[in-house]
Formats: sequence, C-alpha cells, structure tokens
Amino acid sequence: MGLLDSFEKGLERAVNGAFARTFKSGLQPMEITNALRRELDTKSAMIARDRILVPNAYTVRLGVTDHERMASLGPSLIQELHQLVTRHAAAQQYSFAGPLSIDLREDPSLGEGMIRIDSENVRGEGVSWQGVLEIAGTRHPLRRGRTVIGRGSDADITVADTGTSRKHVAVLWDGEKAEVHDLGSTNGSKLNGRRIDKAPLPPESVIEIGRTRIVFRVQPRRSEGRR
Repeated sequence: MGLLDSFEKGLERAVNGAFARTFKSGLQPMEITNALRRELDTKSAMIARDRILVPNAYTVRLGVTDHERMASLGPSLIQELHQLVTRHAAAQQYSFAGPLSIDLREDPSLGEGMIRIDSENVRGEGVSWQGVLEIAGTRHPLRRGRTVIGRGSDADITVADTGTSRKHVAVLWDGEKAEVHDLGSTNGSKLNGRRIDKAPLPPESVIEIGRTRIVFRVQPRRSEGRR
C-alpha cells in the first residue's frame, strides 16, 4: 500500500480555490491529497460533452514547520500525489490541459496545519516539460523523438532482462505527450496491466516488458521568471 492509498477514507475538507484549514493534530499527507482532489472538483469546467477540463499545475503552499515535515518524506510524496491526482482525474473523466505538475512550497504567512492551493492551466508558456522513464530506480530523460528500449546493445536504453527482445518497445515523446509502441516483440508489452501494440502514454503509466517495469513520468522545467 502506498503512502497515501487510504485517502478515500479521509475526512472531507472544504476547498474554494485557495484552500485553508487548520488541523488540530497537524498536517498529514492525506490532507494534501484531499485538498488537491477538491481543487480538481472545484475548478473542473465542461468544455464539450465528452471533455471536462481541470488545471494541470498545482502549487501547494505550507507553513514552515509543515513544509519541513513534508520535505523530509522526499520525492516519494510527490510521486504519490501525482499518482493519486491522476487516478482521481481518470475516475472523474477529467482532462488536463498539459502534463501534471505538483509543487510544494514554503509560505511563512501560513500557520501549522494550514494549506493554500493555487492552480492553473499551463500549456507550455513559461514552462517546459521533461519526459522521464524510470527503470529499477534509475531515471532516463527522454529526448524528443523515438527512444527504443530492449536488451540489445543497439537499443537507446538497454535492460538486462532475457525476457525482452533486442528492440522491444519504443517511446515517442514530442515535449508534451508520449506514445508507446511495441516493436513486434516476442513476449509482447503491457501498459498498466493490459497488452498493447500502440497506445497513448499518460504520466505515471507503467510499461511492462519481460520482468522489467518502466514508469513514465513528466517533470516540469520552469523558467526563472515564473513563480
């Protein structure tokens, strides 16, 4: 079970764009998840019969003490938040304007147990995106274009897995979105547990080839002028 997998059982909290509430026992990761989930619901906007748009860039502002506590959890907290926000968006059939971004920031104006969430739709102005493939704890930044993964020395990313083909899958990345293509491999490829030949690749998706798990992530690279 992940760090925040019990968030559905958490307390309901009111969110009105800029969420702020004091919790007597101090801030818990679950409260951040609930606040983000409410922010998605509050800011959702139906722009077509089959498309509900929600913000894709979230800044979670915390008081000094809470920020220190959350920062001590390391990258795993942000990864869990990404996964759970993505899961909630999928369940509600929400669409993001661009890759999902979640930042935790210290705000001295907030007391312990308080959260303020700022959210916006970002399509690339003032921000660029880096696609990353995480394999066995190692992150491989994607270049634009085609990245081939397999056990062969001529693959762009080589995996030591006899269950994979020499050129097993290719990930196509254009700087904003990605696709995964099976390259006629012997044992096939799975995306989030389902066998695929070709499919869109949402952030936090898991590709399985042989015994190898590949997690696709998207990381923001913001310009200096954006706060």
